[in-house]
Amino acid sequence: MKINTNSNKYIITYSGVMVVIVAFVLAFVYQSLKSLQDANVALDKKKQILAALNIHDLTNEDASAQYAKVVEADRIVDGSGKVIDAGMPGGEKAAFAMNSIPADKSRLPVYLCNVDGKRKYVVPVYGMGLWGTIWGYVAVNEDMKTIYGAYFDHASETAGLGAEIKDSRAWQQQFAGKRIYDENRTSVVLAVKKKNEVKDTTCECDAVTGATLTSDGVSKMLESGLLMYIPFFQQECNQTK
Repeated sequence: MKINTNSNKYIITYSGVMVVIVAFVLAFVYQSLKSLQDANVALDKKKQILAALNIHDLTNEDASAQYAKVVEADRIVDGSGKVIDAGMPGGEKAAFAMNSIPADKSRLPVYLCNVDGKRKYVVPVYGMGLWGTIWGYVAVNEDMKTIYGAYFDHASETAGLGAEIKDSRAWQQQFAGKRIYDENRTSVVLAVKKKNEVKDTTCECDAVTGATLTSDGVSKMLESGLLMYIPFFQQECNQTK
């Protein structure tokens, strides 16, 4: 029996079969590559955390080894500063497994690190830039009031403008040494402002030139994100007295 390849029935049947075959192939490829993709995502996250600790330009192998060396634990704490999960050396089982900071503050990631014999705390921050999501990692000194280092990234900011929050290491480095909180650790004083609006250089950083909205997004992100960690740092401070 000759098949009429020009009939609607044939075209619909053929299209349906092709869709099923393509869907199967794509699903197979996705599953085959998923472990590799997950490994790459995890490695990139480690590099971002290390960048906040001013550790840059590592090979993939060196980055994994360095991360395991400096991260003593990846804690999860709640909004009151109480430790929910103490994490483990190497920092991959607790906070590292989280994707973001929840709005209810019930599970906040904290990375306890040791750099050259000194304690550093790395916390993630999330916000919105001009075109999409922005995020970063802030390394806090053992005084729990000042920044040791910072790293920022974005989803879709404009190259040469807002994207400089990631691409300009010099811009990120200006955060080192800045005060995060007031003396009583009750509010966030760290901010990003236009150069001509900077009044207190101990806690204010220059905005990216030509990227006011992205810079404002970073400032708001830092304020809202670091505010949630005040109870945790207050408890840590009390324990070290």
